[in-house]
Amino acid sequence: MRADSFSLRSVLRSLLALSVLSAVSAAALAQGTPTANGLPLIVGQGAGGTSYSVPIQTLLFFTALGFIPALLLLMTGFTRIVIVLSLVRQALGTQAAPPNQVIIGMSLFLTFFVMSPTLDRVYEQAYAPFAANQIAFDEALRRGEVPMREFMLKQTRQSDVQLFARLAKLPADVKSENVPLRVLVPAFVTSELKSAFQIGFMIFIPFLIIDMIVASVLMSLGMMMLSPVLVALPFKLMLFVLADGWNLLLGSLAASFVT
Repeated sequence: MRADSFSLRSVLRSLLALSVLSAVSAAALAQGTPTANGLPLIVGQGAGGTSYSVPIQTLLFFTALGFIPALLLLMTGFTRIVIVLSLVRQALGTQAAPPNQVIIGMSLFLTFFVMSPTLDRVYEQAYAPFAANQIAFDEALRRGEVPMREFMLKQTRQSDVQLFARLAKLPADVKSENVPLRVLVPAFVTSELKSAFQIGFMIFIPFLIIDMIVASVLMSLGMMMLSPVLVALPFKLMLFVLADGWNLLLGSLAASFVT
């Protein structure tokens, strides 16, 4: 029962950012003059003073809603995890095992596990007071941003932050803690890509050695027509299983995130 409750709470807290961003989009629509049915005919105004009707506002809202999954995935550890798992599959030489659905599912739930402390803080400091009408929406958004920024800063290399700060033409003396999200998010993603490929490189080495040994043996035996990849596959699977590869891999991935 406690495990089910933990999983449910982790999923709910992971969806908090989605709720916050959805609320941002909804708040951006603003509230117009309600009709007899309670629905606003004019919901907001553009930068030039142009008013938008409900269908246009709905179209803009759902267009913005399509970017929310990308924002959520790029502001968490999902990028590193899914790339490493994909590289492991390529290193093993199995084209469709595990399938993409399994890799995405494993990446999502491992992301929930890694992000649960951060998402718990977002829930306790931002969403719970906002749901209880103790703080305003702007204050809830500001409080919810703090844990996410701290998580991303711990995983981001200083050189990447400086690169995007320079591209954004920020002052040279600006600190990493004060950079805007438009600078922090791409720097975080860049660092996650570097970390993922570094881990993938280390994973590839033992499997590459097996491929080279098998290819050398087949060549010395004169079996030119036999594919080294096909022969090496069972040996790589045996090595991965005997070394308890999934335990080591997933445990090392979860531990690679600085908390």
